[in-house]
Amino acid sequence: TSDCPGSGDAVCVVMPTYDERENLRLTLAGIRWFEPHADILVVDDSSPDGTGDLADAMAREDGHIHVLHRPEKNGLGPAYREGFRWALDHGYGIVCEMDMDGSHRPADLVRVLDALRRDRVVDLAIGSRRVGRGGTQGWPWYRDLISRAGSWYARMMLGLAVRDMTAGFRAYRADILRRIDVESVQSNGYVFQIDMTRRIAQAGGHIVEVPILFVQRTRGRSKMDSRIVREAMIRVTQWGMERWRSHGRGSTGFDASSDI
Repeated sequence: TSDCPGSGDAVCVVMPTYDERENLRLTLAGIRWFEPHADILVVDDSSPDGTGDLADAMAREDGHIHVLHRPEKNGLGPAYREGFRWALDHGYGIVCEMDMDGSHRPADLVRVLDALRRDRVVDLAIGSRRVGRGGTQGWPWYRDLISRAGSWYARMMLGLAVRDMTAGFRAYRADILRRIDVESVQSNGYVFQIDMTRRIAQAGGHIVEVPILFVQRTRGRSKMDSRIVREAMIRVTQWGMERWRSHGRGSTGFDASSDI
């Protein structure tokens, strides 16, 4: 990976990958088209299909693309932690999360980033499937049900107003990532998103949800499995019980705008 110090308002889109060679070129080309000044960090977990090698080749051709190689596949959370650390060390002012599988449309990245660019008070903008004009396309009914149930359970247990708690399409201000100490976030699978949301709310961060269309992947295989769902249920229940013991079942005082 080459050096690329960012300015205070520079954007780094962190994208963990494992066996996403089929999606890599098209997804990165879309981001480069809609956000030509943004940098992209591909965090590859030694994909056996050659995703990392292709990413390296693209990085040699395009100075806005960078690659971080990890020795093994050990979860979404650790991949994001390393990617966030890289982006913070390089001085970026806004750090984004996006999936490489094509489910997050590059066109929606503009809207998510605009939420932070228009309002300096916003610390986290979430690309949401669960607010007005947001939704899904081609998603199996059972996946949608799991997502909705997971978000509802997390909202209830944690006392938060965010409608799409498990959303992985996000833009953070670097300052809020430093404030919550990303290195201390130990969550792994998709519960990583819930953990980040609750920590930012606890730190007094201002969160907004921006409607996006989540599209079912057409190439490659989903990494979702029952173990990831189980981890999320256990951790959210633990956090909820801790909250109830400490504060009772009242509101946390957190309020999120739902639509921009």
